[in-house]
Amino acid sequence: MGHAFGGVEVLHDTCHTTCTGLKLWVVHGDHFDGVIQCAKWLAYVGDCLYELTLRFNRHLNSARARMGLEYWSLSAYLKLKVKKAVNFISDFEVAVAHEAQRRGYDGVVCGHIHHAEIRDVNGVLYCNDGDWVESRTALVEHADGRLEIIHWGSTTAVTVRDKVMAAALA
Repeated sequence: MGHAFGGVEVLHDTCHTTCTGLKLWVVHGDHFDGVIQCAKWLAYVGDCLYELTLRFNRHLNSARARMGLEYWSLSAYLKLKVKKAVNFISDFEVAVAHEAQRRGYDGVVCGHIHHAEIRDVNGVLYCNDGDWVESRTALVEHADGRLEIIHWGSTTAVTVRDKVMAAALA
């Protein structure tokens, strides 16, 4: 935090107001993770296992590409299939949404758990943009205020990219 580069300032949190007037709390979300806060050694072990999974995933997807198959994320699959991970994600979403509501926001935009999703959590708009490295997802706001998760490589992401390129060339 406190850094700025290329016109981007790194902040702990901020507010984004959509063109429809929704106030969204934008925060990373790591301070809602009990593992990060209470058992740093466990977070370190988890991070090492995650890195190992990502390395294995690169080899797996290299083989998949040679067979003409699309990219597939092993670590995302494992995270969503493990019951405790699913419970953690649910608890995380509820905690973040509750804090956004407590602070007077209409919703929250966060990352941290890398599970891209837009949904209602107890009356609060919950938006998780996922991540750019593993799941290749991003959150975009359209000119009409609609929020959408785009998956890079899909038709939607290519369309968004093409529109941005066309606007830049105009």
